[in-house]
Amino acid sequence: MIDMSQGTPHRRWRYRAQRLAGGSSFVAGNQLTLLQNGQAYFPAIEAAFDRARHEIHLQTYIYENDATGQRVTTALRRAVLRGVRVCVLIDGFGSRNLPPEVRKRMRSDGVNLLIYRPEISPWTFRRKRLRRMHRKIVVVDRDIAFVGGINIIGDGTASDARAPRYDYAVAVEGPLVEAIRLAAQRLWSRLAWRSLRKELARRVELPTSTVAGGSMSAAFLLRDNVRHRRDIEAAYLQAIRQAQSEILLAHAYFLPGLEFRHALAGAVRRGVRVVVLLQGKVEYRLEHYAVQALYGSLLDKGIEIYEYRKSFLHAKVAVIDGHWATIGSSNIDPFSLLLSLEANLVVDDEVFGARFARMLKETVKTDGWRIEAKSWNQQPAYLRFFSWLSYGLLRLMRGLSGYVRENDRARGE
Repeated sequence: MIDMSQGTPHRRWRYRAQRLAGGSSFVAGNQLTLLQNGQAYFPAIEAAFDRARHEIHLQTYIYENDATGQRVTTALRRAVLRGVRVCVLIDGFGSRNLPPEVRKRMRSDGVNLLIYRPEISPWTFRRKRLRRMHRKIVVVDRDIAFVGGINIIGDGTASDARAPRYDYAVAVEGPLVEAIRLAAQRLWSRLAWRSLRKELARRVELPTSTVAGGSMSAAFLLRDNVRHRRDIEAAYLQAIRQAQSEILLAHAYFLPGLEFRHALAGAVRRGVRVVVLLQGKVEYRLEHYAVQALYGSLLDKGIEIYEYRKSFLHAKVAVIDGHWATIGSSNIDPFSLLLSLEANLVVDDEVFGARFARMLKETVKTDGWRIEAKSWNQQPAYLRFFSWLSYGLLRLMRGLSGYVRENDRARGE
């Protein structure tokens, strides 16, 4: 392990334009609260549900019927009983373990429930099966929204119940809530029409929020397969290419394309410190070993790699130069950047960014295991072969999905 307690250098840069790459705008006047792990997140959304007066949107990849899921379901039921319209959108694959009787009971209780791509039979192969709804969004009236990487599932794991998943979300109050609400509403309406349940597509007229905002600037980014295919990736690249002192990345799955890897290498050549915190425990073998296939080339370029081995790392976050930060559902891998529906928040605020950077550095210092280039390059040949085989299989799966960007073809990516 290595000491990362040193502070971020004082040299700063700011976005002079009000737009991110991809066209999304920064919106000023927000109050943003960083929430680490389900221990902070679930009480916050439950309290928001209990304050709801008109409408709740909850969109999540995984919805489990564990103690946490049951607690959330009960809070939604309380809102329905007060006359609140509750719209829950889950992914058919991610939430495949949610029992049919639970779904039926939620609907009978008055919860409007839709399933994104419910056909998941392994015997019916379709290219679109790899395109999932991976967003984690909660919106309550026009008052508060939550964006991050936390699913509706308890923090504990079967293998290590005492160690929570490492993850983040952000509570948003202020004018940006409306953009998040409209995005959730558009996806909900589209799925309602596609599911031939047009009665669920109706929109509720909501009063203007009376919740005070704050002084923070942030932007809400989506990734879809229509107008916003590259918005999240483009925002990352824009920030990395402007970085002056430090880039901190923490990702459950990290399989960047050639353009992204070149941007990180270019930052190192400019004297920027690049630190990547990755999953150390094996959760999904194929993805885990595919990520390791890139370790050698990243280390050779001067990028520092640490593995988080305390529990399962589920975060999808970054902080650059102590003020630019992003938190959301998007990993840096082909499934997030090229296939799935994702949602990230980008924050440009020195107080928020500096605090977040300190938290990430403390995690790396106390729970990160540094991967050294010399020892990694001495790995047995069969392990490196297995890593590259896993990497190749994931690329093949991306190709079978039917989505390969033209510039990826040109580069052989």
